[in-house]
Amino acid sequence: MGDWLSSGLRRFRIHSQSLAAVGLVLLSSGCLHRQKQPATVSASIPLPGARPPASKPAAAPPARAPVVHGEEGLASWYGRPFHGRSTASGEVYNMYGISAAHRTLPFGTQVRVHNLENGESIVARINDRGPFVEGRIIDLSYAAAQVIHMPGTALVRLEVLGLNTGASGTSEPGVFVVQVGAFKDRHNAEQVKKNVAPYFGPVSIQGFDRGDGYFYRVRVGREKTEDGASALAHRLRERTLARETFVVRLD
Repeated sequence: MGDWLSSGLRRFRIHSQSLAAVGLVLLSSGCLHRQKQPATVSASIPLPGARPPASKPAAAPPARAPVVHGEEGLASWYGRPFHGRSTASGEVYNMYGISAAHRTLPFGTQVRVHNLENGESIVARINDRGPFVEGRIIDLSYAAAQVIHMPGTALVRLEVLGLNTGASGTSEPGVFVVQVGAFKDRHNAEQVKKNVAPYFGPVSIQGFDRGDGYFYRVRVGREKTEDGASALAHRLRERTLARETFVVRLD
């Protein structure tokens, strides 16, 4: 009887110790589960499907000036007293060389001038600015005019051959102004500037030796495109601030 009781007590203690051990294991595993935190995502690693940060748009390139192909109008020529004087490009004008003046084509541009009155043509390089006469589109050197048998003026068509232009047929960005007059008397030039300056600007007066006298030309604005300068010329005429306006490229 005593042996049976002792044996039973021993089995009870062993069973109780086993249950306590199992309970400790379960309690420990339960605490670990509650303490486990979700993994954090580094800010430097993009989440799946996330859009990349938007990049800044590239700055728009400066607008290019359009090159007019097939321009038609009157051509004239000039010789003395301009021979030996500086052109607008800084070159010395040689009336016996082949060159031309145009108001807006870039310096160095090669242009074929077709004389529509006799079918002859010549290629000339632009190195000067002009002509400043309404209806005329190009001023040829004396020698160039002789080649196409143009004694005075003639109706011509211009074919721009593409020198100094981009593949799109446009020239590099330039600076355009509107010439509103050229006067021998500086007082007249100052009066025009006084009339225009309250409405449009900047207004500049430039003196130059034209060969047949010293003149003061009045120029308005400083536009990045020929279209912008043409719009300015239109507004100047609308306000009757100028009767004749010529868009001129400075470079």
